[in-house]
Amino acid sequence: MSELAPAATPETPVESALPEGWELIVGLEVHVELDTATKLFCGCVNRFGVDPNTNVCPTCLGLPGSLPVMNERAVEMAMILGRALGCQVNRSVMARKNYFYPDMPKDFQTTQYDQPTNSEGELKLADGFVVRIERAHIEEDTGKSVHVGGGGRINEAVYSLVDYNRAGVPLIEIVSKPDIRTIEHARNYVEELRAIVVATGVSDARMEEGSIRVDANVSVRRFGSSELRTRCEIKNINSLRSLGRAIEHEALRQIDLWTTGSGPQQQTRHWDEDAGRTTPGRSKEDVEDYRYFQEPDLVPLDPTSATIAAIDAAMPPLPSARRSALRAATGAGIDAARLLVERGQDGLAMAAVAAGADGAKTVTRLVNDLAVNDWSKVEAESFAALVRMESNGELSASQAKQVLGDLVERGGDPAAHADVRGFEAMDTTELESLLDQLIGENPEEWSRYCGGDEGDRKKMQGFFTGQIMKATRGQADGKVVAQLLAKRSSS
Repeated sequence: MSELAPAATPETPVESALPEGWELIVGLEVHVELDTATKLFCGCVNRFGVDPNTNVCPTCLGLPGSLPVMNERAVEMAMILGRALGCQVNRSVMARKNYFYPDMPKDFQTTQYDQPTNSEGELKLADGFVVRIERAHIEEDTGKSVHVGGGGRINEAVYSLVDYNRAGVPLIEIVSKPDIRTIEHARNYVEELRAIVVATGVSDARMEEGSIRVDANVSVRRFGSSELRTRCEIKNINSLRSLGRAIEHEALRQIDLWTTGSGPQQQTRHWDEDAGRTTPGRSKEDVEDYRYFQEPDLVPLDPTSATIAAIDAAMPPLPSARRSALRAATGAGIDAARLLVERGQDGLAMAAVAAGADGAKTVTRLVNDLAVNDWSKVEAESFAALVRMESNGELSASQAKQVLGDLVERGGDPAAHADVRGFEAMDTTELESLLDQLIGENPEEWSRYCGGDEGDRKKMQGFFTGQIMKATRGQADGKVVAQLLAKRSSS
């Protein structure tokens, strides 16, 4: 995080929440708990939510005479995630990072320093913005302190408890370069990284359980400058909403300090969600303060080229590639593609299009009407048949939505569900006759539709469409009704 960050160009998004003339600089450190069966250096179970201090042993408690043994699966997962992020996988060594914290039983953390497993990667966001990744290294997690009483902070607590179940859980820390300039890109970066973590299967990525925690390094500078000013690190943010709020508050706090001439101190800070502000933690150490040295009880990690090639060959499709494939097959927009990939419905969409469904209608139906947890009974061929029925005019949009609900509940043939519901395409002549009747019964509304302004016309279109839908019990096609209204008014 020490290199100079490039100055923004006119094409670079600038955070609108900041006062004019100021630029936001953000680098993120994302800690991902690996979904291994056991901890990083011992055989204790790696599981969330069990009784405090039950998954512990002499090794993860740091008792004298205990020795670590590296978890092979954790190393493999680290390399998988590194390759998914485009990193170079290196010969690496474990190191001791020396500092005191109440819930760290050994008074040092076993991590990686100057020789990390992964380095020099990048993450491309859905809108094309690229965030460079400095490193993605292996380390162990600490325990968890619970401060009882006061405001939940150690300095206000009546007493504190320590749970060492988390001590020794394997982590990957992904450290970005200070490339992020907007709150939106900060959130999108974490969201994209989480999607990759899930796709590769290295973690369940549940932020609410602490499987992903974010530290945000925030600084500000005058627009056009290339210097990196004093930063503050906001620790352990556990939601995307909190991430955005914390970055914005901290940036504005620092601007106020620079404006008054003092400037911020380099320190860690904590985000108070209820108060909507960051609060001081401790003075931020420099690298030399941690007194890193190579862990004497662990050998270097030196993966072979064959191992790395095997990881690359087994890599599942990643979210960015899936979005690109979906957009090419269906014409979906960026937001729709991102949503369907996040839901895991991109495969259904592409299979439906391959079976003859219209791409645009496929995406619309999925985005609008399949926001459900369990859609396993919806088979691609049945869904494609449903979309074809809508495209051919056999079903209106509202009818297609109801039939899709039947497919979610029971699966099966959409035509059969449509028959049971009594859905059939309405003859245009019948609709024209009904429209003539409604125009005769509502002359004032028809006059407003024909001669009113755009707002009146839109409102009256909704009125007549609603009346027709009511009269036909939802069987009319709204688009056909709109076409008939436009045709009738022009004549």
